[in-house]
Amino acid sequence: MVREIMRDEAFLSQKSGPAAPEDLPVAQDLLDTLAAHKDSCVGMAANMIGVNRRIIVFDNDGQYMVMFNPEIIKKSGPYEAEEGCLSISGIRKAKRWQSIKVQYQNGQFQTRFKTFTGWTAQIIQHEIDHCEGILI
Repeated sequence: MVREIMRDEAFLSQKSGPAAPEDLPVAQDLLDTLAAHKDSCVGMAANMIGVNRRIIVFDNDGQYMVMFNPEIIKKSGPYEAEEGCLSISGIRKAKRWQSIKVQYQNGQFQTRFKTFTGWTAQIIQHEIDHCEGILI
């Protein structure tokens, strides 16, 4: 189901709680909502649809990917980026990393590790910031 985009900065500034298997429908709503906004958005976190859980979805080289409880465990190559967000207006500066290694859980809640670089790594960092209550 396509959900309304949350714009309440007080809510978005809260740290998200851990995701669990009962949150699987939230991931589907996130995917549906991201697909509905594909012209202006490449990733979303659950708090962007009003659910305070550590779930992100993003465009991974043309395929949408879901991560439950993502954590960046390694990073390298810092740089300055400028980013926009559906939840807040304007373009803002953010410190990003060229390469990140992420620990996350898949849809079966199995722990996985994957390294991402470039644009995909930047999207993931933005969405994990949402999970941490960080607004760019």
